[in-house]
Parts: sequence; structure tokens; C-alpha cells
Amino acid sequence: MSEGKARWWQEMTAKDIVAHAKKDDIAILPIGAIEQHGPHCPCGDDSYNAIGFARLISEKTGVMLLPCPMYGSHPYMHWGMPGNIPLTYETHIGLLMDIIRGAKVSGFNKFIILSAHGQVSSTIVAVHKLGLERIFTLSLHWYDMLRDNKDLLDTYMWHADEAETSVALYLFPEFVDMSKADKGHREPLVDDKFIIAPGQRPGPGMMYHFEGTFSKFEHQELSTGIIGDATLATVEKGEKIVSRVVDHVAELIEDIRKRYPAGVNPLAA
Repeated sequence: MSEGKARWWQEMTAKDIVAHAKKDDIAILPIGAIEQHGPHCPCGDDSYNAIGFARLISEKTGVMLLPCPMYGSHPYMHWGMPGNIPLTYETHIGLLMDIIRGAKVSGFNKFIILSAHGQVSSTIVAVHKLGLERIFTLSLHWYDMLRDNKDLLDTYMWHADEAETSVALYLFPEFVDMSKADKGHREPLVDDKFIIAPGQRPGPGMMYHFEGTFSKFEHQELSTGIIGDATLATVEKGEKIVSRVVDHVAELIEDIRKRYPAGVNPLAA
């Protein structure tokens, strides 16, 4: 489809939504979270990122965008941190499934969950539960498209750092105060050589950063709310990261369209 205005579900009538699904039945569900992002970025950072990525993808591809739920699930170490409002895993799994089930009623058959927050603990479960209902669903986390991000960034992505702040500077600079950008670090409970950082190319035997209780609770450990170096962030880096994510998802959408025309459910019996 040609480039144009982003297609947000909440801005359209029911009749227009159903008509769109008959021509193109792919829908993206952008998801983020409410989570502190240091003294320089807003607590809605992840949700704003998800919305920003989704808008640009829709403008490029014409794909339908489902409304972004501002809240998300969180890894255990985020709980108890001021500024964070986490959903339980069960609540978030149910939320994702209900949104996608509801969108299917209007004629959509292929779904992409686009996450701008680390919540694989719920997205993976939701995807497989939806699969049992024969609802084709893919789940993407934007930082996994950075591999290996050393060609874009000076450091691996962690939290409220060079990567996330750069994206924020590009997508919503009005909410970022770089005069308050700072550095922060974490003390993992095992050596980092065993842990895959977000966006890092994994080595043999390394565990994904959510596959263990590798960290102390952030409210006990983080003085700035940052893991990494936010002072390294630039608009230019953010633009490169965003372009990479948008192009990757656009390519995925075109692959799905070629394989499965509108009206075709890839998981139909």
C-alpha cells in the first residue's frame, strides 16, 4: 500500500474499520508501559515509543493500528519502583488476548504485537494461547531488531539510556530534558558474560536477560533510575534506530500480505 496517514482504530467508524479489513486484515497492537525512565524522560516513554513506531509503520504500509494500552507487565525487579504502574502477568495476558479477540470480530485475521517494553513474560504466553484459538499472532520487541547495535550505539541498550533516550529525542523531544540526563549502572547477580543484553548478539550459552532473576530490585539498586549512559543520546541515533525498526516491520507486513491475502486465516483448520 502507498504511504499516507496512519490508520488508528479509535479515529475511525466501525463501518470503515470493517471495510478496511476486507482489503487488508493485518492489525498492529502497539504496547508499552508506565515506567520511570530516569530524571530526563517521562514515565510514558515506552508507550510513547510504541505509538511512535506504530504510527510511522502505518504511514509507510497502510496497516491498521489498534489503540495502545498505556499499561504493561513488568519483570519482577521493576515492582516497587516509584513511577512504575505494573500489571500482573495474568492481567496483561488477558488484556492482550481480549483486545485481539475483539479486533478479530471486525474481520482481522493477522496480528502483530509491537512492544516497546520488556514484557516477554506475558506476550509469549498470550501469543501461544491465541494460537490455540487459531488466531495468527506475532510478537516483536523493538530492541531485538538492534542486533548487533554497536553499529548504531556506543553501548548496549539497557534502560533509560543511550538507546531509549535517543529514540525519545527523535519521537517526542518535547518530553525529554537532556540537562537532567545522567549515567547509572546495575550490579548483576551473575557475571554479564552469561547474560544477553537487549540488542546484543548472543554468544553460546548466554541467557536472555529475562530468563533468570539476574537483578536486585531496582528500588534498592538504582540511584538515577538509569542503567547505561543517557548523556550519549542524540536525535541522529534515534532516527537511525527508528528507521531500522520501521523498515523491518514493514518488510514483515509485506511478506504476510504476499503469503496470505485479505480474508485468509493462516491458522484456519
